[in-house]
Amino acid sequence: MIPRFLMLTAALAAVIGVRAPLSAQELDFASWGGAYQDAIRKAWIEPFTKETGIKVNEDTGPETAKIKAMVDTGTVSWDVVTGGGAGLMLGVQQGLFEKLSGLVDESHAFPSARNDYGAPSEIFSTLIGFSTKAFPPGGPQPRSFADFWDVKRFPGKRALPNSPDTVLEAALLADGVPANQVYTTLSTPAGFKRAIEKVRALRSDVAIWWSNGAQPVQALGSGDVAMALGWNGRFQAGIDQGLPIAMAWSQTVAQVGYFMIVKGAPHHDAAVKFLNFIETPQAQSRFSQYVAYGPVTPEAMPLIDATRTARLPTTPERIKAALFEDIAWWATHGQAANEAYTAMMQGE
Repeated sequence: MIPRFLMLTAALAAVIGVRAPLSAQELDFASWGGAYQDAIRKAWIEPFTKETGIKVNEDTGPETAKIKAMVDTGTVSWDVVTGGGAGLMLGVQQGLFEKLSGLVDESHAFPSARNDYGAPSEIFSTLIGFSTKAFPPGGPQPRSFADFWDVKRFPGKRALPNSPDTVLEAALLADGVPANQVYTTLSTPAGFKRAIEKVRALRSDVAIWWSNGAQPVQALGSGDVAMALGWNGRFQAGIDQGLPIAMAWSQTVAQVGYFMIVKGAPHHDAAVKFLNFIETPQAQSRFSQYVAYGPVTPEAMPLIDATRTARLPTTPERIKAALFEDIAWWATHGQAANEAYTAMMQGE
């Protein structure tokens, strides 16, 4: 007969052996809600949990200020957060994200999309979304950023992001600056002022300075605005829902989305597993089933059907016409740009 104390010890060990891993088998994830987060859940979170048993708790609104407050106070409650290149580089400057080199395999990704502190997740574009009620087929419809600024030919209220990245680029393109000279121009005091003043000239026609990607879609659908700068995937989601929206693909600012691990993440190992999961070509190919953003690896394209490929910003024609956001420029000039843009929005 086994002594009672040994039985109790074995039982305790079994409990510890079962429960300890379970308590670690989770991670906390924050993104931007709406169709984008729905797509992440279906394409990546649910398959990841099914494959690994790791539960992913979701939250929204991972603004840099919130992340900084967590890191500064040592109260980090998010493991993985998402953002564009500008948000990534701003966070890197402030020491908010873990270095991923050697932890996450980015070898499948386009070289230009790789980053030491962010796992590239998708390619998306900022472009013009417009109301087909305001500008119906058969009549003049906006095609270029110059058309977005032309309120005489294309009347109606506008919606713009409440942050300057991609807006300053669009403003200079609208003002006639060639795509290959946009960042050279922005790097000069005169060129930077030119971009800010171009946005300022449109300010009285801006009804919404949006902070959430769903807002310009809702504003177009309700008729509150006639035209908006926003993300192609969000506009496509509105179109799929039957909203009277179309997109102008002639000029776009292409961006790479990133997933980052917050410094001091409480579930670091689970977060690393999650990022490696989303980088695989198979996982990348699934994302475009739910939102019209392109994969970060060319190896995923053959796994995507032709109908979906036609909705993506990564077709050869669209990539050729796109201006890719220079996140190095934003890393250097982002703070000044944000300050000037915020002052402009506030009428200063």
